[in-house]
Amino acid sequence: MDLETLQSILTIGETIAVEFKRCGNGIDSDTYETVCSFLNRFGGDIFLGVLNDGTVVGVPEKAAPDMVKNFIKVVSNPLLFSPTVYLIPKIIKYDEKRTIIHVHIPPSAEVHSYKKVIYDRVDDADVKVTATGAIAQMYIRKQNIFTEKKIYPYAKMEDLRLDLLPKIRIMAQNHAGGQHPWTAMNDQDLLKSAGLYGRDIATGEEGYNLAAIMLLGKDDVILNVAPAYVTDALVRKVNVDRYDDREIIKTNLIESYDRLLEFGRKHLPDKFFLEDTVNKSLRNTIVREMVSNTLMHREFSSSYTAKFVIEKERMYVENANRAANDGCITVDNLEPNPKNPIIAAFFRNIGYADQLGSGVRNLFKYSKYYSGQEPKFIEGDIFRIIVPLNDTYSFDFGQNRHLNNLNQSNQSDQTKLSEDEITLLNLIKEYPDMTNSLLAEKLGWSVSRVKYYIQKLKKFEKIKRKGTSRNGKWEVL
Repeated sequence: MDLETLQSILTIGETIAVEFKRCGNGIDSDTYETVCSFLNRFGGDIFLGVLNDGTVVGVPEKAAPDMVKNFIKVVSNPLLFSPTVYLIPKIIKYDEKRTIIHVHIPPSAEVHSYKKVIYDRVDDADVKVTATGAIAQMYIRKQNIFTEKKIYPYAKMEDLRLDLLPKIRIMAQNHAGGQHPWTAMNDQDLLKSAGLYGRDIATGEEGYNLAAIMLLGKDDVILNVAPAYVTDALVRKVNVDRYDDREIIKTNLIESYDRLLEFGRKHLPDKFFLEDTVNKSLRNTIVREMVSNTLMHREFSSSYTAKFVIEKERMYVENANRAANDGCITVDNLEPNPKNPIIAAFFRNIGYADQLGSGVRNLFKYSKYYSGQEPKFIEGDIFRIIVPLNDTYSFDFGQNRHLNNLNQSNQSDQTKLSEDEITLLNLIKEYPDMTNSLLAEKLGWSVSRVKYYIQKLKKFEKIKRKGTSRNGKWEVL
C-alpha cells in the first residue's frame, strides 16, 4: 500500500471495512475481535499504531516484528480462532519516526469465532452475535450456492399453478417481439428451460427447486416450504401509527407482482410527464422497479417480513437480503449482483424486469421527475429502497418547472444535491469544526453514513478540509 492511498484512508476514517488500533508494545484482544468480524462480513483493513480519529502515533519500531509474529500465532491457533485463518501483516514506515502495521483481511467463506464468540461488523463497530436467527443469517450469507436452487425431490407438477403458463408464454412472446422458444415448448420443457427443474450434483437429488415453487407454486405449497413468506403492503398517510389501507400478499411471485403494482396504482398519483413527446407513467415505472426488485432479490429462507409501505413523504420496500456489501448504492458505485439469478431471468423473460442494474438507474432517473428528489438504496442484511414523495411537485408545471430550469442553467447548486446532502452541508456550515462522530450524533445517523455523504460533498466540490483530520475544520465552497 502506497503512502498516498494510506493517507486517503486515514482522512476518511473508520468505516465498516477500516479499523484503527492504537497498540503499545503488544496487540490487544479487541484487535482479534475485529479480525473475526471482518472475516464474517466483507473483509477489511486494520491499521495498528493509529488512533480512532486517524492520527498516526505508530508502534515501537523494534517491537513491530515480534507483534507480527504474535499476531500470526493467535489467528492460526485453533484454541482461539475457529476455523483458523492465515494472514500476513505488513510493516509500513510512515515517516522517519513512526511505523505502523497493516493487516488486510479478506472475506471468508466460513463463519469464524474468536474465543468461542462470533463477531459481526456493524457500521464501524464489532458486535457479538448470540441470537440464533442472526447466526443463521450469517451462514446463509456465506453459502456458496443460491438458496433458490434448493431441490424439493417430492414436489410434483400438480403442486404448481400450471394455469399461469399460457399467460406466461404470451408475455414472453410479446416481450421478445413476437417470437420466444417457450411458445413451442410443452409445460415440462418450459420449466426445465427456465431452470426451475434441475439436479443437485452434490446430492444427486432431482426435481423442482425453490425458484419454481416461489414463482409458480400453489399457495399451500409455498406456505409449506417458506412458512414466513409474505409481502405486507401498507398505506400510512393519515393513520401513521397503524395504517389507512393494508394488503397481506402470500401468493406466488407472478400474481404478487400484479397485486403489488395495483396497490401502488391505487394509492399514488400518476403525474403528467413527457419523454421524447410520449406520455410516460412515472408512477407505474417507479413502482414496477421497486416491486420487481423486492420480489426477485429477496432471501426466501429468512423469516423477515417483506414490506411495501406508502407514506405521505416517501414510499419504500424492504426485504431480507443475502448482502454482498454494506451501505448506500448509487449509480457511481453500482456493482450488479444477482441474489436469485433463476427468478431474475424468469422476470426478464416475461418483461417484469430489465437487465441487472437497470432498476437502480431507472429509479435515480425517474424519481427526480416524480418528486424532485433522489431515491436511496441501502444494502445490508435488510435491503431497502426509499423513494421520496411530494404530491405538490410537478416536473412540467409551475414553480417546480422554474426550479428545474435553474438546475439546468446551473444557477442553483443546492437543487442538484439530495435532501441528505443538503442537510449535512447546512450542519457543516453551522459547525465547521465538528467531528464525524458529533455530526452523526447531531443528525441521528451512523458515522459511516456521515462519511459517505462527506465524500460525495467533497466529490461535488462543495466542501474541502483545512488542516488535519484531527485539528482541522471544513470549509464550505
